[in-house]
Amino acid sequence: MTSAPSRSRRDLGITALVEGFFASAWFGWGNAAPSSLSTFLVIGSIVGLLVAVAGALVGFRAPGTTAVFNDPSAGRRYGIVVGVEFGLAGLGAVVLGVLGYVDYIPVWVCAVVGVHFFALVNVLRDPLLRPLGALMCVVPVLALVVAWWPGSDVKPGLVTGVGAGLLLLVFGSLALMRAVQTPELA
Repeated sequence: MTSAPSRSRRDLGITALVEGFFASAWFGWGNAAPSSLSTFLVIGSIVGLLVAVAGALVGFRAPGTTAVFNDPSAGRRYGIVVGVEFGLAGLGAVVLGVLGYVDYIPVWVCAVVGVHFFALVNVLRDPLLRPLGALMCVVPVLALVVAWWPGSDVKPGLVTGVGAGLLLLVFGSLALMRAVQTPELA
């Protein structure tokens, strides 16, 4: 059994860029309804954007010769996975909205995002997408438990925003640290 090729500095930087950006977005979504966590969510959004910018600087400065997307089939497979992800997330959001369950749209989107990470493990040569995907799939379950807990007035979007934001921030930060520590393979 051969091991997967190591990830390049460019791949790790771009991972930090994407995960940092989406961490910021999830913190923002969690902040859609006023809560006692608003300050924390704003700080999380700012830190996510800082991780994204640092990831972009590291990733785009590194030579791309060993990057995953040098393989055209990887780009094609990535596009298919992300296209299906956006389609399912959008369709579910429309259905939930039409049925009057708008508070559960972030729960659905988070579940779809969690599952899409599993499909990207081999495409992006990133085994850390497995635990990220598994944890992202736990977040919507927690959101439902908290939202449906007797006497709870916590919105499911707050739970998914905090959970998904934290996970993406942690995994994006890990990718950034690995990018900085990885000698370029070019």
